[in-house]
Parts: sequence; structure tokens; C-alpha cells
Amino acid sequence: MLTKGTKLYSILNNKCPKCQEGDFMIKNTKYGLIKSTRMHESCTNCNMKYMLEPSFFYGAMYVTYGLTIAISIATFIIAYGIFEASFVQSIIAISIAVIAMIPITIRLSRSIWINMFISYEGSN
Repeated sequence: MLTKGTKLYSILNNKCPKCQEGDFMIKNTKYGLIKSTRMHESCTNCNMKYMLEPSFFYGAMYVTYGLTIAISIATFIIAYGIFEASFVQSIIAISIAVIAMIPITIRLSRSIWINMFISYEGSN
């Protein structure tokens, strides 16, 4: 499942979707909003240009929305269902979880978005 050649490998390991050798993001830091979202212009291994067209990653906002909804639902189920928190406490827990996960959701959404359009072709 996490072997080279799968999209999940590329997404979770911060790798180029085409060759899965070069890094997608400049830093492997998951936290730090500015540093964690900087991307290479192209792959350091196969030279694939990551910005396929102007404003390509605006579409990743839809993926971010989906990830945020998933985080919110999971947090609500845990807070309200398991820990029996009040509705207001559950909303506060959701807010904290979503804010804490911003750098991770941005990175994941960009990686998921580009992997939707680029397939693995192996290394050169």
C-alpha cells in the first residue's frame, strides 16, 4: 500500500508524483505555516514543473475543505460521542483541532491535488 509507485507513497512521503524521488516541498517540517508550505518549482530529480498552469494549486482549496470537514467530524465524534463533552465544548475542540492542523492540511491538499493529475512514470 505504501510502496513506491502508489499515489499514497507520493502523498505521505512528500515526493514528486511523477518519479517519486525528488521532494515536493522544500522543508519536511510539518509545522510553521510559512516554512512548511514552500514548494520546489520543479522536481530535483526529473525536473517536472510542479506549477502545471498559473494558479494550479487554487484547486487544492477544495481538497483542504474536504480534509477540514473530515477533521471536524472526527473531532466531534471523539469529543461529543466518546468524551461526552457538551455541544459548545465540542465546537471549541473542533476549532482547536482545525487550527492546529492547518499546516498539515495545506501540505496534504497540495500533494493530493497534484497527484490527481500526474501519474507515476518511474525515475529517469
